[in-house]
Amino acid sequence: MAERHVMSIDQGTNSTRCILFDHRGRLVSVAQREHQQHFPRPGWVEHDAVEIWQNLRRVVPESLAAAGIDPEQVAAIGLANQRETTVLWDRRTGVPLGRAIVWQDIRTAPLVAELARRPGEDFFLDRCGLPPSTYFSALRIRWLLDHVKGLERRARDGEVLFGTMETWLVWNLTGGADGGLHITDVTNAGRTMLMNIRTLTWDEDLLDLFGVPRVMLPEIRSSAELYGDARALLPGVGITAALGDQQAALFGQTCFSPGEAKCTYGTGSFLLLNTGTEPVRSRHGLLTTVAYRIGDQKPFYALEGSIAVTGALVQWFRDRLGLISSAPEIETLARTVEDNGGCYIVPAFSGLFAPRWRSDARGVIVGLTSYITKGHLARAVLEATGWQTREVVDAMNADSSVPLKELKVDGGMTADNLLMQFVADVLDVPVVRPMVAETVSLGAAYAAGLAAGYWPDLEVLRRNWHRAGQWLPGMDPAHRAAEYENWQRAVERSLGWVRQPQPAAPPPDA
Repeated sequence: MAERHVMSIDQGTNSTRCILFDHRGRLVSVAQREHQQHFPRPGWVEHDAVEIWQNLRRVVPESLAAAGIDPEQVAAIGLANQRETTVLWDRRTGVPLGRAIVWQDIRTAPLVAELARRPGEDFFLDRCGLPPSTYFSALRIRWLLDHVKGLERRARDGEVLFGTMETWLVWNLTGGADGGLHITDVTNAGRTMLMNIRTLTWDEDLLDLFGVPRVMLPEIRSSAELYGDARALLPGVGITAALGDQQAALFGQTCFSPGEAKCTYGTGSFLLLNTGTEPVRSRHGLLTTVAYRIGDQKPFYALEGSIAVTGALVQWFRDRLGLISSAPEIETLARTVEDNGGCYIVPAFSGLFAPRWRSDARGVIVGLTSYITKGHLARAVLEATGWQTREVVDAMNADSSVPLKELKVDGGMTADNLLMQFVADVLDVPVVRPMVAETVSLGAAYAAGLAAGYWPDLEVLRRNWHRAGQWLPGMDPAHRAAEYENWQRAVERSLGWVRQPQPAAPPPDA
C-alpha cells in the first residue's frame, strides 16, 4: 500500500506554499509562489485574493508532482494563514469586493483613536482579549462598510461574505459559489475583535458596536475537526484543520504544555506562550488569544507578543534601499563590522505593536554619524529584531508566574546565525531551533493529521520534534543593560510622530 501524506497549505503574507509531510513529520515536498504586495497609499497594504487562490491552484499539483504521489495518497488537508487580513466577496458570484486589506494596513487609525476614547480598552479586553488596534479585522470590515458605496446594505441583505484567508480558501476549495463552506476556526475568529474569548462565539455586544451584520460572518469551528471534503484540486480529500499561522507554529513546535513558548521570525515576529485552558489577561501589553482547540476538547489559550516589522525590515533594506540583493546577504554585511557603531533602527512602519501599541509611532534611525557604514546599518537592522523580542519577553515574564527559560524559534530569519545569537544574548536564555524550521506548515499538518487519525495523539508529535540548532547567551550583563537602554531611548524618539490621524480617502466603489 502506497504511503499516505498530510498536506499543509500555508497562506502567508508574502507567498502561498503547499507542503507534504510524512508520519515522522518530515518535509517530503514543497511548492511556493509569491503574490504581489499593493501599497496604493502611505500606510495601506493590500493583496489580491483571486491571485492568492490562483497561486494555490498552481502549488497543490506542483507539490504532488514533486513528491511523486497521487491525490489519493493525501490523508488530510490542513491550512495555516496570515491572520486578520480581511476579504469581502459576493456570495453569489464569488468575486472579491476589492482587494484584501492586510494585517499591516493602518488606514483604520482614526477608528482606533475613537474606540480608545469610548467605550475604552477594558470593554474590549473583557470580551475579546484584544485592545483597539489597526491590527484586527473588525475595524477593516467597518472601514469597508463605511467607504464602499452600497456595501453595508448588501451585507445586511446577506449578499456579502467576510473571511480571513483560510475562510476564503476553504470556501473555494469546497465549491465556492456552488455550495462552498463558509467557516473559520477559533484561532482566526479570535483575531477579529468580534469573538467572545470565553464562549468562542460571535459576541452580540461587539457586533452591535462595530455594526457588523452576523449574516456575513463564517461559522466558528474547532482548529482540528472534519470540516468537509475538497471539491476542487483534491476532490474527496478531507479538510480537517485550520489555524492562524502563529498558533500553527506553536502547535508545530509541540508547545502543548503551559509555560512553553515559541517565536516565529517572518515578515513580523510573534511570540506565543501557552497559558493552559484558562485565558490570562495581560497587564503589560500582550494579547490574550486562543492557542488551539482540538475537536470538542477544552480550548488552550496563549499570551502573544506581536511585532509588526522584523523580516519586513530586511526586505525594506533590500528592496527600497538596495543595499543588498538578497535577504541572506544582510548577515554577511553585518559581520563586516564589530558592532552597530552607535546606530539604532526602530522599524515602526505601521506603528508599534506589543507591548507598546502606539499607532502614532513611525520608523526612525538614530545615532547617525559620518562613521556609520552600510555594515553598521545592516547590524542595526538585525538588532532591531532582537530588542523588540526582548521587550515582548520582558512583558511576558511580568504577566507569567514562571520566567521564560528557553525560547523555541522558527521561520525564515532563524537561518541568520548572527541574529539568533543576538536574540540569545539579549534575552539571556538559550534559543533553540527545530529540525523543521517551517513549523507554521508543520503545525497545520499536525492538527489535520490528528483530526484524520493519521497521528494518534500529542505524545507522538512530541517525539517527532528534534533540535537542529542552539544558541547560548554570552553577552556581558553590563553591556546588555547599556545597549537595551540605548534601544529604549531610540524607541522614545519614534513616538508621537503622527499627531492627528486623518480619515483616509475612500477607494472606488465595489
